[in-house]
Parts: sequence; structure tokens; C-alpha cells
Amino acid sequence: MAQAVMHAFQTDDPRLKPLFEKVLAGIRLSAEDALTLYQSKDILALGWLANHVRERMHGDRAYFNVNRHINPTNVCVAYCRLCAFGRKKDAPGAYTMALEEAWQSAASGYSEAVTEFHIVGGLHPDLPFEYFLDLVSGLKQRFPQVHLKAFTMVEVAFLAKRAKLSIRETLQKLKAAGVDSLPGGGAEIFAERVRHIICDHKIDGSQWLETAHIAHELGLKSNATMLYGHIENDEDRVDHLMKLRALQDETHGFQTFIPLAFHPDNTPLSHLPWTTGFDDIKQIAVSRLTLDNFPHIKSYWQMMTPKIAQISLRFGADDIDGTVVEEKIYHDAGADTPQGLRRQELVRLIKEAGREPIERDTLYRPVTRTETTFTISV
Repeated sequence: MAQAVMHAFQTDDPRLKPLFEKVLAGIRLSAEDALTLYQSKDILALGWLANHVRERMHGDRAYFNVNRHINPTNVCVAYCRLCAFGRKKDAPGAYTMALEEAWQSAASGYSEAVTEFHIVGGLHPDLPFEYFLDLVSGLKQRFPQVHLKAFTMVEVAFLAKRAKLSIRETLQKLKAAGVDSLPGGGAEIFAERVRHIICDHKIDGSQWLETAHIAHELGLKSNATMLYGHIENDEDRVDHLMKLRALQDETHGFQTFIPLAFHPDNTPLSHLPWTTGFDDIKQIAVSRLTLDNFPHIKSYWQMMTPKIAQISLRFGADDIDGTVVEEKIYHDAGADTPQGLRRQELVRLIKEAGREPIERDTLYRPVTRTETTFTISV
């Protein structure tokens, strides 16, 4: 069997052969190994290795969910150079939903099929902490069966500062109000050199990691992201992955890693080129091979396009996210993907990639549907 597997792996990059032996033996790759993966041009060999790990972990299963995005405000004090979503509060296009409006927004995209609300927004200079507590508790009252994945580490830290609370106290109050888990946004790139240029007004990388650490200690699962394809280099990407892996070794609180391709349009970095399909597929493969303690690697179709997300299911990804319904942040940055996909379309994408579609909830428990109801396997 080992000989057959070795024969199946072909590469014209001799640097990958010792990594093949590590991957086959289940030996953790080092930072130097990860850098070698980034530097290799043999995308098919990288894909073979990543797919081997992916199938070892998940077989042919590929996950998706039925979710709805809610962005309660785009008013933000951060003014990040990477962002086309945030606005000053008096700028054209700025908006802040009243609570009733936010609850109605959730209801307008809601059906009995929805299992998750994904809630992120800007860092509003005036909204009190109680607005966010009321937002969450109101959603939980109206949709008690829906999982609330709400507020990035950046938002949590900002709310804590505004409310003059510790990170732990802030997370405890959010959890008590109804937050069930946290999304992974705002991580961007941890490297201080890069972060100083692209998002200088956000918390730094160590603060993001510490906030995630506390969330995990409180029993709140989260995702993790990395924004790539701007001014970072391969060493910065490796550093980011290694820091996430080290925290996961400690807390086991991350569920999913989501590489996010930078969309430069309508940002101060609009002179930069878009990532290529080669970049996107390689990032998925390197992520799967490097983050051996992350259960899932998501290819977020909203940013990578449905076509690339579909192909990525053979290059290390086991999840393509959900129906979304309405997405604003990446579309403000020029994304021309659909605002949402129907459940049937996600199933078709997965099946045509030769994978088995598994609808999940936010915690990756299988969802079983009949014509009128669904159940979650606990």
C-alpha cells in the first residue's frame, strides 16, 4: 500500500519529497516546511498532499450550512487601508440599524431552514455596549433555535474599551446575552510590519490571539482567518499560521480556518492586483497541510468564487460556507460573486466535485431535513 501511495505522488520539485514522507507519516510540518510549500510552484503536488490529509480527516464529506449575514453598522473608527466597508459616521453611505431594523433584517432573510446568524460590523464610536447586548438578546428571543455567531475579536476588544470592561467581562456579558460563538475576522496578518500599514487602528496580533484565548477559556468556540494577497510575504503568512497553530494546541477552541483573499477595489490599496486562482488554491492547500490541529479548512465561496471553492474541495478544503443571503463587506470591496446561494446550488457544487454534501450547524453537527422540519445530531 505504501509503495502504491508513493507511486501516486509525483512532483518535479525535489523539495517536496521529504515533506511527502512527513505528511504520509502524520508528522507535523515545521515553519520551514510551510515556507517551502509556499515557494513551490507544483500546485498539483501540493494539492495531492493536502487532499491526502483532507481525506484522512474527512473522507469525501464536504460541509455547508444555511446561514444569514447581518451587518448592523458600517460606521467605523478604524479607517483600515484594506477595507471598503467602513465609513465615517457622517460620510455618504454610512448606516446604523436601529434595533428593530436589525431584527427585521434578520427576519427578512429568515426561514425555518436557517441555523446561523453571522453578525459583524464596524467599530462605531457612539453606540453603547447595551446596543449590542440588546441586539443579541432580541435575536435570541425572536429566533431561539438559531445559533448566533457574533462579533470578531477586534469588535470584542473595542466594545470592552468603550464599556471600560475587561475582555473576559465583555465576553461573559455577550455570552449571557446569547452569543454562541465568534467569527474569525479581524486577524488579517499578525506581522507587526504589515499590520501597521494595512490596519494600524485595530488591535495588534497578540491582542487578537489573547482575546481568542479568553473566548475559548469561556467555552466560546471561534473561527480564525488570514487575509492574504496584499503587501504580506510568505514569511508573514507562515508566522500567522504558526501562531494560530500554537494557540490551538493550547485551547482547542478554533473550529475552522478561513483564508480570505484580499479584494483591493474601492480601498486605499486599489493599486494592488487581485489574487489569482493559483494563489487561492495554494493557500487552501498550505493551510490544510500546516494547520494539522484545525478540524476544518473553509474555502469561502463569497471571496474565492463558487468555482474556485468547488475546486478547492480537492485541494484541502472540506467546507465552502453557507447560503449567506446578503453579504456587504466583500462586495463593497468589489466582489462580483452572488450575494447568496441557495441550498440546492451548494449541494450541486459539492456533488459535482465528487464530494458528499453534509449540511451542518455552526458547531459542525449534521443537520437532517425533511420537507418541513430539520433536526441537529448532538
